[in-house]
Amino acid sequence: MNEYLDEAKEELKRADHLIFVSLKYTRTVDVLKSVIERLINSFDFGIIALVEYLKKKKKKNKVYPKATILRCDLIKEEFKDNKINEYLDFYLLLRKISKAKFTKRLEYRRHVAMIADVEGNFIEVNMDNLREHYQKTQDFIDYTKELIGKR
Repeated sequence: MNEYLDEAKEELKRADHLIFVSLKYTRTVDVLKSVIERLINSFDFGIIALVEYLKKKKKKNKVYPKATILRCDLIKEEFKDNKINEYLDFYLLLRKISKAKFTKRLEYRRHVAMIADVEGNFIEVNMDNLREHYQKTQDFIDYTKELIGKR
């Protein structure tokens, strides 16, 4: 479990560098997309850590899902916590943004933005809200550590 949380922290470090160094100088949509991918990877490791925790805690010969959405459903079912539901819904939104078709706006400028078409809704990802996404991902990893440590 701890190795997954360590990997999640490493992904967050990479995302941090992309946001506060690379994006500052390049200002391209490719960097925005890379940050989103790093945040998704960090969430993935946190989710795997929670599933591993459930495996250890339950000690049953139950088959645990390999599909990400099924893992999210399992975690929502087991923890029954509004906060974890909010984080997992945000994670699934990030995955949709990553896979969606997108357009670029103001590349190479301060207000560079990626506008993703997610199920008919246009979601803008820019430098400002990307920092918020980063913080929310970091909060999820901290909350995951807290959940695993508490029980």
